[in-house]
Amino acid sequence: MSPHIIEPATPATRSVIWLHGLGADCYDFVPVVEALQLPANHAIRFIFPQAPTRPVTINGGFPMPCWYDILGMSPARAINQGHLDEAVALVRQLIDEQCAQGIALENIILAGFSQGGAVVLCTAVSSELPLGGVMALSTYGPGLDQLLQQHPAQQALELFCAHGRFDEVLPLAMGREAHDLMQTAGHHARWYEYPMAHEVCMDEIADIRRWLVERLGL
Repeated sequence: MSPHIIEPATPATRSVIWLHGLGADCYDFVPVVEALQLPANHAIRFIFPQAPTRPVTINGGFPMPCWYDILGMSPARAINQGHLDEAVALVRQLIDEQCAQGIALENIILAGFSQGGAVVLCTAVSSELPLGGVMALSTYGPGLDQLLQQHPAQQALELFCAHGRFDEVLPLAMGREAHDLMQTAGHHARWYEYPMAHEVCMDEIADIRRWLVERLGL
């Protein structure tokens, strides 16, 4: 399925590739674009890819949109690595397509919620590309420690890492661990936490807006 794309009112010079979470779809974060209340001339193309529908082991094999199958909760989220690699390859393809349309790498932001955040973190580290930044929302880093060892930071990534204090799906400690691993590896990670569960809140959206304005020079 082709991604859902929101074109700006003026010709695009920047892109945000935004991945949804487990069981959601490519329209899940579309309302956030309007809620961000960006300047009318922001020139950001928002790209929302759709995960394939496949059985999810921890959900009794029930099929739903997911970037990768989760095989078990312990050890910390045993996953289908092949599925994750496919998702990373898809994001790399989307990045290449944006570059082919004249968007500079430093004007491309990767964003993802929950499972989608795990994918963009892995993509950003393994690609070693000088991206504009990464938004890791209520997420974690499966295999991130090994990945960072394989791909030492040649150029520091800028990260917006946000999590809910009352998140029972992905406990805050998992998000904080990913943030700390990125920071220790030499990347510039900012940590934000909110009194919320596994969701997005208005205070978070306001912080995302400020970060996007800064990162993309709006």
